[in-house]
Amino acid sequence: MIEKKKIIEPEKVACEVCLKEIPLSEAASVKATDYIVYYCGLECYDKWKKQAEKTESSSDD
Repeated sequence: MIEKKKIIEPEKVACEVCLKEIPLSEAASVKATDYIVYYCGLECYDKWKKQAEKTESSSDD
């Protein structure tokens, strides 16, 4: 008798910037105080960081 093996899909998360679905094991993350933000790569992380810096500087005015 041949046993069928179940294929287990890896847990996926969405990139915070481009919303691309990526396996959790390959995602880069940044831990904030109440949440974790995931990125598919350094380019998206840099975009997010620059956008966050712009938001901070505009709220300081």
